[in-house]
Amino acid sequence: MSDLNATAAALLGLLHDGPKTGGQLVAEAGERFGAFFSVTRSQVYRELPALADAGLLRLGKQGPRSSQQYVLTAAGKKAFKNWLLSEPGPDHLRSPLILRMVHAGSLTAKQRQGLVDSARASYGAQQEAAKTAVKTAEDAYAKAVAEFGLAHAKAVLKLLDAIPTA
Repeated sequence: MSDLNATAAALLGLLHDGPKTGGQLVAEAGERFGAFFSVTRSQVYRELPALADAGLLRLGKQGPRSSQQYVLTAAGKKAFKNWLLSEPGPDHLRSPLILRMVHAGSLTAKQRQGLVDSARASYGAQQEAAKTAVKTAEDAYAKAVAEFGLAHAKAVLKLLDAIPTA
């Protein structure tokens, strides 16, 4: 793999901490990247064999229920480091909520209110979780990312406040 995509790089980064199964990678990606980068189960299970075929991962121990551990290779570490040092390119925001807000004028007032109320509850919970993450961050990088998650939740809540529901 000459050029890593962001999902492949995310998996290589998570494997720096040690061998993990696909399920463990999905869970950890949700915990560590949830506020700013989504990784689906199907993406993980599509990327892992490709990364192994490219020599960036090797198979580790087989676990219960045929779960397969993956281990980062020296080539995987080098590819990840090269990805880290490369130009990131533009960010792309893909928010199903904001897409719905763009089209909220097509909803009835009651439907808009339901959408806004549901999103407000979800982002309120995310805001509280982000506050906790900021307080418990173990290093400056984790704290900076947690603060980004907090700012993002606050920004979405401000957007929701601006959406006319009547």
